[in-house]
Amino acid sequence: MMAVSGSKDFEPNVADYVEEAFERCGSEFRTGYDAVTSRRSLNFLFADWANRGLNRWTINQVSQTVVSGLAEYPVGTITGTVGSSTDLVVGNTITGQTSAATAVVLTKPSSTTITLSIPSGTFTAGETISSSASDESGITTTISANPGITDVQSTIDILSSVIRRSGTDISISRVSRDDYLSIPSKTTTGRPTQFYVDRQITPTVKIWPTPENSTDVFIYDRLVRIDDADSSANTVEVPFRFYPCLAAGLAYYLSLKIAPDRTPLLKSVYEEEFLRAAEEDRDRASFSITPSYSYLSATS
Repeated sequence: MMAVSGSKDFEPNVADYVEEAFERCGSEFRTGYDAVTSRRSLNFLFADWANRGLNRWTINQVSQTVVSGLAEYPVGTITGTVGSSTDLVVGNTITGQTSAATAVVLTKPSSTTITLSIPSGTFTAGETISSSASDESGITTTISANPGITDVQSTIDILSSVIRRSGTDISISRVSRDDYLSIPSKTTTGRPTQFYVDRQITPTVKIWPTPENSTDVFIYDRLVRIDDADSSANTVEVPFRFYPCLAAGLAYYLSLKIAPDRTPLLKSVYEEEFLRAAEEDRDRASFSITPSYSYLSATS
């Protein structure tokens, strides 16, 4: 009997997937433009998966402590590095003295780190920031760079959420743009019971009623983008069970450009692999049937 390998570390990189796709197209991969066009197609494939809601392994959980009186938050985290966060007050607006950019302080994770709402304007690296709030009169510090919004822009959608109050998680329902727009008084305060996701390039979430305290925590699961294929040496952020779907999808996308005669077949293979992967990616939960006692009594 032949010995098995004993290894379970097969992890194709971008170059491996590209070579596989070219072989399925009946073509030979060459350097240069072939590599560029293949990576582009691979990134378009990732966008297709995002539209289909396939990449559930990229779900991560965000915990945002709400700010009393503030209804809108970035979907994700915007972090700024400052000279000192000690005297800055959560819920107050900071202003760049050079750029005039503004943002609301949401949390203070450390003495030199703050998280912010989506900035209005662009902060200048190293500029002095201050607050016009009465409880911060005369307080200034510096911000090292314009806070990045990449984490927020990588968000595809929010999947589920709760409000945590005093250690208890309470359901909060999602509403549509029209439903949110029709709320007559958006400044009503209380424990949030609804949220609306404004899916712009830099998405935000609006919760209602507007928080009545700064202690509740808005917890949500968000789906984020797969990392781009920027280099042939990159590994791809997909689990083992999705390898066949990725290889088939890239072959189909490339066939549109280099082997149109094979496109119908490769598309069929891709859709089959996609359905199999999507079925495997679904959530699983125990299922049981409990008979009705009234029914049992009636039939006994």
